[in-house]
Amino acid sequence: MDRKQKVIERITQSEKPLSASALAKELGVSRQIIVGDVALLRASGHKIIATPRGYVIDQPSLGISKTIAVKHDDKDMEKELNLIIDMGGYIENVIVEHPVYGEIKGNMKLKSRYDILKFMEKVNNYDATSLSSLTGGVHLHTIYADSTEILDRIEEALKENGFLLE
Repeated sequence: MDRKQKVIERITQSEKPLSASALAKELGVSRQIIVGDVALLRASGHKIIATPRGYVIDQPSLGISKTIAVKHDDKDMEKELNLIIDMGGYIENVIVEHPVYGEIKGNMKLKSRYDILKFMEKVNNYDATSLSSLTGGVHLHTIYADSTEILDRIEEALKENGFLLE
C-alpha cells in the first residue's frame, strides 16, 4: 500500500481529527510530505477537510443550519465561540468577504469547549490573527443545531452580547 493510501485510510478510520504532524511521525516522513499527499488526495476527489485540530473526512452535517453575521475584535473571539457552543450550536466554519479575493472560508468544526480551547491554543501558539481581522471584525458563521429554537436562542444570545450584526 502506498503512502497516500495509508494517509486516506488513517484519516477515514480515525474518530478524531488527525494532524499532519501525527501522520508524518506515524509514517516516518516530514509534515510537509503529508501536506502534499493530502493536496494530491483532494485533487483526486477525496473530501478531506483541514480543521484547526487536524484532517477529517467531510461528512454530511446533522441538524439544521443557519448562517449568522457577527462582528467583534479578536479579544472577543473565544467568548463568541463559547457562547454558540454553550447554547447548543456546532460551529461549522467562518466566512469573510475579502475585497480582493472574494469569499474566504475557514473550516472550524467546533462542537465543544475542548475544541475551542485547542483552537485558541493554536491561535496563540502561532500568533495568528482571525480571518475577521481582514474585514474589520465582520464575519459569518455557519452554525448547526438540533432545532430552529436553538438557533434562535443562539442568535438572541449573540445579540445580547453585542456580537450580532444587524
